[in-house]
Amino acid sequence: MNQTIIDVFGWIGTISYLTAYYLISTKKIEGDSVPYQLMNLFGGVLLTMNAVFHGAMPAVGVNVAWIGISIFALGRARLSRK
Repeated sequence: MNQTIIDVFGWIGTISYLTAYYLISTKKIEGDSVPYQLMNLFGGVLLTMNAVFHGAMPAVGVNVAWIGISIFALGRARLSRK
């Protein structure tokens, strides 16, 4: 993939993380809400792609963990709705 596209993905992922953090910090959404977790999942995927491309393995690690936490929370939310 083109470096410019990867960098745009990284910036979109960053915006997604920061928007989620802003919304939870201002109590506009709850930490266990689906929108919050989806923003974190989306941001994590894009930032992982960016970090892999740039060989930033510590950033890959933290973003993969972030993705895992988001998937776990989304699964838990889905189970609690049943």
